[in-house]
Amino acid sequence: MKEERGILRELAGWIAYILLIIGITYLVITYVGQRTKVSGQSMETTLYDGDNLIVDKISYRFREPKRYEIIVFPYQHKENTYYIKRIIGLPGETVQVKDGYVYIDGELLGEDYGNELMEVPGIAEEPIILGEDEYFVLGDNRNHSSDSRDPSVGVLHREDLLGRAWIRIWPLHEFGRISHE
Repeated sequence: MKEERGILRELAGWIAYILLIIGITYLVITYVGQRTKVSGQSMETTLYDGDNLIVDKISYRFREPKRYEIIVFPYQHKENTYYIKRIIGLPGETVQVKDGYVYIDGELLGEDYGNELMEVPGIAEEPIILGEDEYFVLGDNRNHSSDSRDPSVGVLHREDLLGRAWIRIWPLHEFGRISHE
């Protein structure tokens, strides 16, 4: 009888331990970080097809997103599909693409993330005035990226931002923190 109670206590302890681990894992994945895989070439030469990343989902609960941060957001037209792009335009700014270059509030944006001049300005051919919670994003490989210039993506609202790319975990020789500046 004592042996049977000991086994039941041991089993109950293991079940409680497993439930605790499952609960902590759920909280981490939901509120802190999430693994995602880069698919496609839109962020080359910063991120490559097949790279595995950890997305920081907690930072934006305490601060606003910044220009040039690489963010992850759900693609609105396909379930369980996420895009990864770089923030270029911030709330309240006016964004335009002219002659292949990005202009913010009429001034040339001095950045060199784009691999080449943009051939297609898309909806940014005309000035886009961002609302108080809107962001304009571009892929680094701009001529091979569906981003805010494309009406199917458009500008993003603050609530759309899942988080920012934080750590590359695969391939191992590229393991490390992702630089946003």
